[in-house]
Amino acid sequence: MPETEPRTPDPQGQDRPRVTASAIPADEPADPPAGAPAPAPASAPASQDDSTGAQRADRIQAARIETARSETAPTAAGPTAPAPTAAGPTAPEPTGRERADGPAHADPTSRRARKAKAREGRSPLFLWLKEVATVVVVAIVLSFLIKTFLFRAFYIPSESMVNTLDVNDRIFVNLLVPEPMALQRGDVVVFRDSQGWLAPAAPKAKGPFTWVQDGLTFVGLLPDNSEQHLVKRVIGLPGDHVVCCDAGGQLTVNGAPLDEKYINSAEIPQVRDFDVVVPAGKVWVMGDNRNHSADSRAHMDTNGGFVNESDIEGKAAVIAWPLNRMSALDNYPDVFRGVPAPSGK
Repeated sequence: MPETEPRTPDPQGQDRPRVTASAIPADEPADPPAGAPAPAPASAPASQDDSTGAQRADRIQAARIETARSETAPTAAGPTAPAPTAAGPTAPEPTGRERADGPAHADPTSRRARKAKAREGRSPLFLWLKEVATVVVVAIVLSFLIKTFLFRAFYIPSESMVNTLDVNDRIFVNLLVPEPMALQRGDVVVFRDSQGWLAPAAPKAKGPFTWVQDGLTFVGLLPDNSEQHLVKRVIGLPGDHVVCCDAGGQLTVNGAPLDEKYINSAEIPQVRDFDVVVPAGKVWVMGDNRNHSADSRAHMDTNGGFVNESDIEGKAAVIAWPLNRMSALDNYPDVFRGVPAPSGK
């Protein structure tokens, strides 16, 4: 508001500044009302009044700036999330790991970034060799497991099983026989020589790569060629009465003659008389090439010629090599179908 009273001159010749509730005066003062005396010319006290008003305006402006800053500044609890705009949906809430470490692709030291950088620095040859090594390791592990629990490869060094098996044949033996799968008459079995049927094997000369062959044999990639195993056909099971021969020259089991279709037909078998009852836990075995097989008949002075079931490695199931002889081995169930059960069973 404009002043309603004229200023009273100060006794000392100076005007005393008056503070009113009116707004800060503008550059040009308003015209006095009618009848009021004209204001006195500006003097030094008027300059002091203008300075005070300017300082007050500066303080008000500074207060407004400070207020605006406090409203836009982040609080102590953390930055506030920006409000969603109409331009599109808001970004998804970051996960706990992203809050702590940020996105995995944004951090050059993250595990994903390190792996990607390592792959970029490797040559294609290195990656190919790594893949080959992985395949080889998996193959070795699988071969060892198969050789230990399912199948095992063996090498045939003799002619005792011709024509069923030839010399240098490689066969796979089912290790699940005789346990948990039961042994049957006619099965071709591989067993350890625990009764001394074979002459002791001569020590083999060690070469620079003998350890490689031994290792491959151990894991099952090469057949066992130790020549301390035998392969024969089971003729009599525990309790069976096996006799050679009847009036027709045929082998009998529990009184039933056998038409042995698996015998080598190139030669007439020589007759060797015997009459045995197979004890419990043992089997009677004979070779298909009867005239060239040192089987149970030739070792009756040792353990009665019987083979312990505990020495049986398994049942020969497949000829794997050579490829032109690859086939499954037959146990000729028709030959033994007419054999009755042992007496007392």
